[in-house]
Amino acid sequence: MAASKTSHHRLGLFLAAVAAQAVVTTARADALSAVQILREGGCGGTLPAAPPLHHNALLDRAAQEWATGRAPTAAIEHSGYVAQSSATVHISGPDSDDIDLLKRSGCRALADRALSDIGLYRHGADRWLVLASAYSVPARAQAPMLASRALQLVNDVRARGARCGAKSFGPAPPVRLSGTLAEVALGHASDMALHDYFEHQDLTGHSPADRVRAIGYRESLVGENIAYGPQSADEVVQGWLDSPGHCENIMDPRFSEMGLAFAAGQASRRGLYWVQLLAAPRA
Repeated sequence: MAASKTSHHRLGLFLAAVAAQAVVTTARADALSAVQILREGGCGGTLPAAPPLHHNALLDRAAQEWATGRAPTAAIEHSGYVAQSSATVHISGPDSDDIDLLKRSGCRALADRALSDIGLYRHGADRWLVLASAYSVPARAQAPMLASRALQLVNDVRARGARCGAKSFGPAPPVRLSGTLAEVALGHASDMALHDYFEHQDLTGHSPADRVRAIGYRESLVGENIAYGPQSADEVVQGWLDSPGHCENIMDPRFSEMGLAFAAGQASRRGLYWVQLLAAPRA
């Protein structure tokens, strides 16, 4: 009879544990479902509808680390998720109020169409949500297409003329792509990515003009623009145009050839390194 009581007792504990786990799972599902409902409905019709998010275990870990005191950006990085963009929301209150709490705390961030993944950590009545999109590196096969797009953007603005800070530039002749300059640009982008630095002068002390001459290009003038982070030709060219010094390089009418390349960071910097070389070959 005693053995029978012990069996029933253990069965009772097991069922209680299953019930407790079901409560946690339901609460987690409710919070995630609330986010999906808000995205689908555009935060009550105030924003465009957004596609559903994918639950990501790495972002669960990031949410937990954020909840325990680590800064959100550091928590995401430490989780192993390589993010291109992210948003975080913390709510506290009854599960039944999830939708209202989320709407008040950060509905615009929750409905961001650029975000694709979500993680959640819960402790008591508090929920920490981390939303992000993973960083994706363009394939090397896309390099010619990106260079052609950058060339188009550069020549469009050269044809129109532009204001670069305090200086105004009239229309300038178009530049053309140079395979030699692209090769030099790729060499410098790859070197910065491999060795985790961001400078015009490389680690051996060579300048852009030095690198161009070393490959046999006979130049009368060389300019270089570099960038870190952008994922598209449109973004990187616009960033240069928004910076007076870089913009002046692009608008300089003396340049007639251009090379463009990118390389993915491999150390503490995980983004793309971009190099644009502009040159005027000797006559």
